[in-house]
Amino acid sequence: MPTPSVALLGLGTMGSGMAHNLLKAGFPLTVYNRTASKAAPLAAAGARVAATPAEATQGAQCIVSMLADDPASREAWLGPQGAVAAAAPNTILIECSTVSPDWIAELGTAATAHNLQLLDAPVTGSRMQAATAQLSFLVGGSAEVLATAQPVFAAMGKETIHLGPLGSGAKLKLVNNFLCGVQVASLAEALAWLERSGLDVEKSLAFLKSAAPGSPLLAGISTRMTAHDYTVNFLLRLMSKDLQYAHAAAAEAGVDLTTAANARTLFEQAVTQGHAEQDMSAVIEPLRNHLTHEQVSPFPQFL
Repeated sequence: MPTPSVALLGLGTMGSGMAHNLLKAGFPLTVYNRTASKAAPLAAAGARVAATPAEATQGAQCIVSMLADDPASREAWLGPQGAVAAAAPNTILIECSTVSPDWIAELGTAATAHNLQLLDAPVTGSRMQAATAQLSFLVGGSAEVLATAQPVFAAMGKETIHLGPLGSGAKLKLVNNFLCGVQVASLAEALAWLERSGLDVEKSLAFLKSAAPGSPLLAGISTRMTAHDYTVNFLLRLMSKDLQYAHAAAAEAGVDLTTAANARTLFEQAVTQGHAEQDMSAVIEPLRNHLTHEQVSPFPQFL
């Protein structure tokens, strides 16, 4: 499968970068997006633009989806103009969206019924990694199908990790995003605390970044939080959704993610306050808005 024709469904923050990299690598590409105007830059770069997911499948040997959630994915694959019913037999379907394992299982059944090959391959990375082909793909499904599709993955990312049967990628992606979401929520609370404590915020964060709690995520998100720069790398509303999916998937395995529930509450507050379409680092804003301007002494007053 040296240069298969590829269809890509979804041109959001991640899908647009992935599509541009497929074109750069020389793949014949058809794109579909619900908001058609987002396809204009790709059309100018040489992509064919389809009006529906079904139309996008025409001539495609591989169909990639990068959408927001289960309902969006379901509509693109199984809706009235969905890709599954229109795809030619033996077409490889690659679901890169962060969706629930239950939906992947359902989609797998539909793919098998239409003699199609499905890989679930959610990604780690954000806008910059998508734009620079530095994504990591967490893949569930047939190793043989993965090997056939490997040139497509290589055009969009730096590594492909085969985890096991269909659904494995979706499960690990939710574990990953659960850990990220809880850390971001905890960082928001910690930074709000620092801002109210009387401590030097810059010096305190410099210490925390190099101490035991430090991580690349903490470093990047704390910089955005302190700068109030919420340019989208990862949409806040999507993290709220991912924590919901993670909580449900873990519950099926008999694990109660109490920290995910608490983190999700903070993300949902941010959505309610109008930060849904901003970067997930904006999750700190409900905490800042909740605080008064009264200066609180960092030390207790003993009488």
